[in-house]
Amino acid sequence: MAYNPNQPVVIFKDNVERTPGQEALRSNIMAAKVLGATVRTTLGPRGMDKMLVAKGSDDIVITNDGATILHELAVEHPGAKLVVEVAETQDDECGDGTTTAVVMIGSLMEQAEKLIDTGVHPSIIAKGYNLGMNKALEILDSLAIDVTPQDKPMLLQIAKTAMTGKSIENIMDQACEVIVDAVSTVAEEKNGKMEINEDDILVKTKRADSMTAELVKGVLIDKVRPDSLMPKKIDGVRAAFLSGPLEITKTQAKSKIKIQSADMLSAFSEAERARLKGMADAFAAAGVNLVLCTKGIADPVQYYLAAQGIYALEFVAEKDCKYAAKATGGQMINKPEDLSEDVIGTAGKLEMDEELEMTFISECKDPKAVTILLRGSAQHLVDELERAVEDAKRVVQDVIEDGSYTIGGASVETELALRLREYAQTVGGRVQLAIEGYAKAFEIIPKTLAENSGFDTVDKVIDLRQAHATGNKYAGLDVFTGKVVDMKEAGVVEPKRVKRQAIQSSSETAIILIRIDDMMVSKGAGQM
Repeated sequence: MAYNPNQPVVIFKDNVERTPGQEALRSNIMAAKVLGATVRTTLGPRGMDKMLVAKGSDDIVITNDGATILHELAVEHPGAKLVVEVAETQDDECGDGTTTAVVMIGSLMEQAEKLIDTGVHPSIIAKGYNLGMNKALEILDSLAIDVTPQDKPMLLQIAKTAMTGKSIENIMDQACEVIVDAVSTVAEEKNGKMEINEDDILVKTKRADSMTAELVKGVLIDKVRPDSLMPKKIDGVRAAFLSGPLEITKTQAKSKIKIQSADMLSAFSEAERARLKGMADAFAAAGVNLVLCTKGIADPVQYYLAAQGIYALEFVAEKDCKYAAKATGGQMINKPEDLSEDVIGTAGKLEMDEELEMTFISECKDPKAVTILLRGSAQHLVDELERAVEDAKRVVQDVIEDGSYTIGGASVETELALRLREYAQTVGGRVQLAIEGYAKAFEIIPKTLAENSGFDTVDKVIDLRQAHATGNKYAGLDVFTGKVVDMKEAGVVEPKRVKRQAIQSSSETAIILIRIDDMMVSKGAGQM
């Protein structure tokens, strides 16, 4: 059969949707720009909030946290999903800087679009962006300032910078004190380096009349005493933590007991009672006055424990029980027979709060775990406070672990833009144009800060450029006055890790998107 050149050749199935060449690139550019524009208005201390309402639900989220906003949005575009992943990674790695990273991707793609329009090939742009990223990270390291865990005023400033602009600024000072104390308490030096396990700081929330933040050097259990005879308060806590039940459990094999008289029944009941009492006596003999059990505690055991002044909680979440053991220096055991001095945890005091329906185990000596209790009058305020505290907690942790910080107020971005332009001139060729575009992309940060604060963006960017050109590398924009000031003296500081991650992830994602010249989306059977 002769070949017919006019006959169509089918390569892809009908369920493959293809976007080739320039169309694919433009589509990715547009997706990145739209997401950047979506979260851009939330950047900075004077950024706006977003109200996210789930369709068909009464759930409302009010936040200016970039990661939360993007997480709640149902993003469908493949390129946009990459940008969302960047925000999630930024949040996981640093706890802050999500909005900056997304806005930067949008700006980098916008600059790439302009370069493409002038005839620069995407591969040249990708090369320039890669060179620019490496140089930017090098410059960032030179701008970093060393800090020690003992420098509490600086750590407080770092926490305040992270929380400024949130909806909970009225308790910001209080919350920052709590956060810094919490992180400093659980920080450990290993092999000459500070290490912090973020899981050692538990954040709990409760509805209350007013908004407060409180540090408990111990743990909070969302339970109260099951027996009114148990004490409400204990000084000098000695705690035992059980993973097994304090009750007579069923045997694995079925068995029968033949009782032929009332005396036998009485003896059987007495033996059972003695066994249950023996469980309570084991704790009393060991000097234990607090029992946390992940399983059930039989009513008679509760009575015997209460009679001996022992506070006991049953069905405690395993996570809370393990956390309490870590905070008090104790260990989990399976049964009362496993009790020993090594497994008993200690704390200064125990208090039961009937209003909050919580048990406070506090004043632990050298606690390995602590709890931050947040209260708020409305649920959306409590949620936003929790998000702000989590962000601030992570940035303080980042600074202590890295031992360095950078200056905020768009001073870093302005300095990077200036020095990257200088670097571009040493490269030459078309790659120079790409690096200059990469440098210009950083100016989106000072521009956005000025815009969100109600100032003229052109004037403020020019003022910042002039200040940095004259050698003031810490010059940044005061979003409340509109003046260009020394941000180091103003105390506007940020973790280096946040900046580094934002620069690296946004640059790498932009490079990936620029290099895509074909998108093939395979539809499922139900989508055909």
